Amino acid sequence: MKLTDFISSLKNDAHFMENVTHWQEIPPRAARYASFPDDMDERVRSVLCARGIDKLYVHQRKAVDLASAGRDFVVVTPTASGKTMCYNLPVLNAILKDSAARALYLFPTKALSSDQVSELYSLIEAMGEEIKAYTYDGDTPASARTAIRQAGHVVVTNPDMLHQGILPHHTKWVHLFENLKYVVIDEIHAYRGVFGSNLANVLRRLRRICAFYGANPTFICCSATIQNPKELAENMVGKPMEMIDDNGAPAGRKHVVFYNPPVINKQLGIRAGSIPATRDISQKLILSGIQSIVFARSRLAVEVLLRYGKDLVRDPLGNAARVRGYRGGYLPTLRREIEKELRAGNVDMVVSTNALELGIDIGQLDACVMCGYPGTIASTWQQAGRAGRRSNEALMILVASSNPLDQYIISHPEYFFGQSPERAYINPDNLFILLNHLKCASYELPFMEGETFGGVEETEELLSYLTDQNILRFVGGKWYWMAEEFPQAGINLRSTSDQNFLIVDITDPKKHKVIGEMDRFTVPMLLHKYAIYMHEGRQYQVEDLDFDDKKAYIRQVDVGYYTDADLTTSLKVLDEFEDAPAGSLTKHRGEVLVSSIVTLFKKIRFDTHENLGWGPVTLPELEMQTSACWWTLPEGLENKYGKDEMKTAMVALAYLIRHIAPMHLMCATTDISVVYHVKDPFSEQPTVYLYDHIPGGVGLSDRVYEMDMQLFEEALQMLLSCPCENGCPSCVGANAQGGKKALIAILKELTKAEKQNG
Repeated sequence: MKLTDFISSLKNDAHFMENVTHWQEIPPRAARYASFPDDMDERVRSVLCARGIDKLYVHQRKAVDLASAGRDFVVVTPTASGKTMCYNLPVLNAILKDSAARALYLFPTKALSSDQVSELYSLIEAMGEEIKAYTYDGDTPASARTAIRQAGHVVVTNPDMLHQGILPHHTKWVHLFENLKYVVIDEIHAYRGVFGSNLANVLRRLRRICAFYGANPTFICCSATIQNPKELAENMVGKPMEMIDDNGAPAGRKHVVFYNPPVINKQLGIRAGSIPATRDISQKLILSGIQSIVFARSRLAVEVLLRYGKDLVRDPLGNAARVRGYRGGYLPTLRREIEKELRAGNVDMVVSTNALELGIDIGQLDACVMCGYPGTIASTWQQAGRAGRRSNEALMILVASSNPLDQYIISHPEYFFGQSPERAYINPDNLFILLNHLKCASYELPFMEGETFGGVEETEELLSYLTDQNILRFVGGKWYWMAEEFPQAGINLRSTSDQNFLIVDITDPKKHKVIGEMDRFTVPMLLHKYAIYMHEGRQYQVEDLDFDDKKAYIRQVDVGYYTDADLTTSLKVLDEFEDAPAGSLTKHRGEVLVSSIVTLFKKIRFDTHENLGWGPVTLPELEMQTSACWWTLPEGLENKYGKDEMKTAMVALAYLIRHIAPMHLMCATTDISVVYHVKDPFSEQPTVYLYDHIPGGVGLSDRVYEMDMQLFEEALQMLLSCPCENGCPSCVGANAQGGKKALIAILKELTKAEKQNG
């Protein structure tokens, strides 16, 4: 079936349409062109013309002009708008004019690196020129590394390899650093939070080494549409940047459908789940032959939906390869295999976490289904852009979950379509991150007296601290590395947790094999003993979790349920940096110690999603020191509303804040956490804490602190817009039903005081 016919069938499906809250058709957009620049090398021009490209999009021409003039810039255009040409053309042009010129390409993932380098290869091969472009990552054989270091005109890598495999060994890369003309950083919107804060420090180290070798490269950044791309690029690179956001690329017609699963218990306001609703829509797509991608917000949701999809297409021999899963935790070889199958058109549907949100070429897909709002407007458009990538018509269906943010978005489409995408935040000066990279920078080159690292005024103070720790030595006006360790090895750019746990399949007693990996903070939730771990749609039971050896041992099983763990969290204030009045509240900012432990797990049946029982979990407690903001509510509320009502209202308030805050922070709900105390041990008043779910913090709670009463006002609006009488999973969450009226009264009281004071 053609996509247009499928769309017509949906519009004529009364059962489907009664749950559609909004259907928006975005008309196609015509291309806007500009001529080739006069100084473009004829060989580049000829190759493009041979491919039917006799002119550039306007944003591509602007990028080539700025790059040729040596001006740093960021290109901000949607998915599939030809951003690759914005850097490939000036880089090739420069190398053809000067064979000594070098370029460094940075991509957030290996998959994206190999994907983009193949496009560069094809241009070079078509020209027949001796331009050497190489991928340099952990998979590059040792035999090829010397040749790449000496002869590579374009080195394509990722931040992890730059951090650990290139910068510490800069003396082996003299040809690159002496002649480095361009540094390309693609998908910069992906670098936020911990990853972005780490990359900013890696780039500080890169610029420091470039200066040592007498180079001053031009930085070219590319970003999807976010609210602050220029600010993000400047914070990342540490230099002023120009911005190109005049998109000249064409786009096909897009259908954006908001689907809200039906209410199945009107009295309690309970809706059908987003996973069963997504399953039903996915099955329609598969049976109609529409190639599609389904995005889910968690690894578990991916595996549950994948199982449903595979069960639908399984042939008599049990083969279901036309439906594939894709997520973090799969080994790189498996992910490369899935990407290859997608490009070849051998997959009818792929179910993925946001791992496929980035611009990896996954071929021609017609439809995108999102199981739950991705958390930000920017991510939603990124995921939607994975369908109809070649100017074709595309369908995007957003299936809402019952959480408050999903329900707000699905019920207020004007907010989604009228709001600019969110801001991306990084905090390069996070002390935990900064100190780690200061060690790396000292290892790479000694610091001279008076030198700052990335303009950080406290550089000498921090260097002196490292000297006191016997890590550095100060001699003759310079700080030298003196420790025996290799500091780069101890830093994970993508998280602040230490080494990942390996997941070992012991189903075959003669042949144990590693099938995945997981970070330390996620392990207690998904790999505790007796957990059902799902991988590629198959079920495994965790037999043992070895914390010392960092391994989880699993055995394949076939049971009719999956598991979900409960996490208990406690919090203690270590230091308060600042406080200020906010209406009748007092807001605070400081440092906290968070302790968390998994206490039990639930067994949940497939299809019906009913709770089949529970089991205890015995694991060590995890502790984390991080930044937080918190609000103390006025005294006397408990006397006014009663102890039980007050507790339920606080549960609801914490739930709402956790789901509203990411809307402003461009982060996932898992990047922050919220804890409430009816009577806080620190303030002895009702208190709500919001903290960065990252050791040391990356500035998310600091941004929330600056918002004053905005979250409380939005929480009130969400409660008032929900049609339920006294709380439901869509407004106050599953654990606070009955607290809606009290919370509305409290929020009205708090926000009224804010308006009076304002």
